[in-house]
Amino acid sequence: MSNLNITPEYKDWLVRLKSKIRSAQIKAAMAVNSAVIDFYCDLGRMICEKDAVWGSRFLESLSKDLRKEFPDIQGFSVTNLKYCRLFHKYVAISPQLGDETDILAKDGIYQHIRQIPWGHIKLLIGKVKDRQEALFYIQETIENGWSRDVLALQIKSNLYSRQGHAITNFKTTLPEPQSDLAQQTIKDPYSFDFLTLTSPYNERDIEKQLITHITKFLLELGKGFAFVGRQYHLVVGESDYYLDLLFYHIKLKCYVVVELKNTKFIPEYAGKLNFYLSAVDSLLKSESDNQTIGILLCRDKNKIETEFALRDINKPMGVSEFTLTENLPEDLKGSLPTIEEIEADLDKLTQ
Repeated sequence: MSNLNITPEYKDWLVRLKSKIRSAQIKAAMAVNSAVIDFYCDLGRMICEKDAVWGSRFLESLSKDLRKEFPDIQGFSVTNLKYCRLFHKYVAISPQLGDETDILAKDGIYQHIRQIPWGHIKLLIGKVKDRQEALFYIQETIENGWSRDVLALQIKSNLYSRQGHAITNFKTTLPEPQSDLAQQTIKDPYSFDFLTLTSPYNERDIEKQLITHITKFLLELGKGFAFVGRQYHLVVGESDYYLDLLFYHIKLKCYVVVELKNTKFIPEYAGKLNFYLSAVDSLLKSESDNQTIGILLCRDKNKIETEFALRDINKPMGVSEFTLTENLPEDLKGSLPTIEEIEADLDKLTQ
């Protein structure tokens, strides 16, 4: 204890902290996630208040004393105490206002973040600085029940910037709110980094790999997609047609036709997909189903050309690019930064 600046005050403060832990029955509350998160945030605040007073060895002393007093409670390691301090900074910093204010409470994020596990929160602290982006991942985690590994994968693939950004004609072909839901359902680009393909390869090779990795493919497509079939056979007139991939979307209550093109988008692709959607609406769609939606996945597209191609199409469809492992940007390959690096980034926001 001699390494602290004010030993008597520290001892008095430690007694009050122990009393706080007992009164809140933290040992029992550890089973309730929101109580754990609230406690960690409060503990982080208390640590921040005393950091400058008791010096650099403060956390080591605090960790030792708390673990001695509460040996059955996890979460009092030096590393976790540092994360508690980071968590308080994370929820208190407002880059927009340039001061410390509970921005997460003000925009409603805190009530969401306390619903996800502590391990998920530590991941967000290390990887996501923007508040709206953080809220997006928090809400997606709650809605989809993502594990920490899945959350890490979605952050790594930059889902936030891809969700809902496909070029579509949903506004003119679907009623609200289905058009908005459909728009948010489609990403651009789709990341198929789980595929293992050797050049040269074509659409069929990609299809086979996607079905081989169907669980990861469905995860990339998003919640609500149910796989119906690959090269799904339809007969129109006296001719045979085969849909690359056919899904049914539970929330949208409609069939979804996915066509793969291992080339740049050309307008003719939209016309062919429009034909397939008409066929599915006539041959598969029931009265309780909504209009069939098409997703055209290609390697590249020109925004203006794509918008022109969809302008007078009467069936709802969207055009997105897809990337394979070879196209993953380098900044998606990094590991979690150190706690010191995270703190340095957060401190910059208050300057």
